[in-house]
Amino acid sequence: MDDPGRLEAVMRYHERTKHHFARFAPGPGQLDWVNQPDPFRRFEGAPLTPLPLPARDAEPGAPFYNQLYEPEAVASAPVELRSLSRLLEHALALSAWKEADATRWALRVNPSSGNLHPTEGYVFIRSIKELGELAGLFHYAPREHLLERRADCPPLLFSGIMKNFPPEAFLVGLSSVYWREAWKYGERAFRYCQHDAGHAIGTLRIAAATLGWSARVLEDAADETIEALLGLDRGADFEGAEREHAELLLVVYPGGAARTDFRLDRDAVRELARERWYGKANRLSRDDPVRWELIDTVSTASRKP
Repeated sequence: MDDPGRLEAVMRYHERTKHHFARFAPGPGQLDWVNQPDPFRRFEGAPLTPLPLPARDAEPGAPFYNQLYEPEAVASAPVELRSLSRLLEHALALSAWKEADATRWALRVNPSSGNLHPTEGYVFIRSIKELGELAGLFHYAPREHLLERRADCPPLLFSGIMKNFPPEAFLVGLSSVYWREAWKYGERAFRYCQHDAGHAIGTLRIAAATLGWSARVLEDAADETIEALLGLDRGADFEGAEREHAELLLVVYPGGAARTDFRLDRDAVRELARERWYGKANRLSRDDPVRWELIDTVSTASRKP
């Protein structure tokens, strides 16, 4: 970060929101249970594709843990609906439901601060028969283990966006709903959202390795480009709903080649806005979120240009 003003804003946030030996960092002070945000985002009106859950004895079988770190030890699975389902199941899906008296809540395979799960997952992938004739952007709905089509992408545009990647590559995007964490943690929510994004990177990379795939974070992708690709900048699609904020993109591809020179064509990504989009985001809380101005400040200061 080469802008002194932005760096200063981030450091002010760090100092204000860190815990101290004799006291905790400032927070809401109490939990407004009536306004607790829904942990599941959905896009009403988006076409749905249920993902198949593999049987325990399904092929290919799960590799041994040590094989995940041995190049070429795991044969690459084809990029198809079944393998994509397995990637998302092992990276972002529900792992269990728990109950206590009349309360029931879900656990997930990607750890989260307070089990609040601010992280949302998206997949930008070529045409797969079960997903439709066109490539497109999809939102992953973990409760139902399905994909919601958010946008169509014609073949020529998909090739332009993915021209710098391997032939079978696809993108996985992560965003954060700050309000899900701020409801409980107040100003510290931004910290936890970054923490949880790191957890999701870890589960995605391990899940990809079990399929013989590689997953690499696109370090140079600007937040504006991520927002355009994931549709996070589409105000009408989030009208009346809590917004999501760009975190990162990963490129996932068969094989274990350790390439680091991947580049996303941002001009081609911008063209996606002209295509057909589907769905409108659900509202997560009954009332408007409590606004924590410090979160807005540090989010703006830490944006990647």
